[in-house]
Amino acid sequence: MKIAVHRRLASGFTLLELLVVLVIIGLLVGYVAPRYFSQVGKSEVKAARAQIKALEDALDQYRLDVGQYPDSEQGLAALNVAPPDSTRWQGPYLRKAVPLDPWGRPYQYASPGEHGEFDLWSFGRDGRPGGDGDDADITNW
Repeated sequence: MKIAVHRRLASGFTLLELLVVLVIIGLLVGYVAPRYFSQVGKSEVKAARAQIKALEDALDQYRLDVGQYPDSEQGLAALNVAPPDSTRWQGPYLRKAVPLDPWGRPYQYASPGEHGEFDLWSFGRDGRPGGDGDDADITNW
């Protein structure tokens, strides 16, 4: 006599299997996300330093042509638009408009500066003077 054994075919995952997979994904995200976002902060700081260097180069070219750096009132706008009293301006000294810093705020400019002929800086991620880490000011001095 043959006895027929019926096996129930599993169709899908059990709740326990799904929970295990979700826990594993959560652990991976918890490990990878902080490392990824710390790299994003570092890249913004590097971008700000590169932009400050490019602005310094444009300001140096402006000084070679005009004979002095733009004053604080003229600001960085003098790199793209000739100041009304300048007869030796040979610009524009930037291909595009003066960029915002990587956090979407304008760069700060003072001439004469406290640290050199001009000071150029970004307040960093927090948008306030001072700070540490990614919140630290990025300067040309």
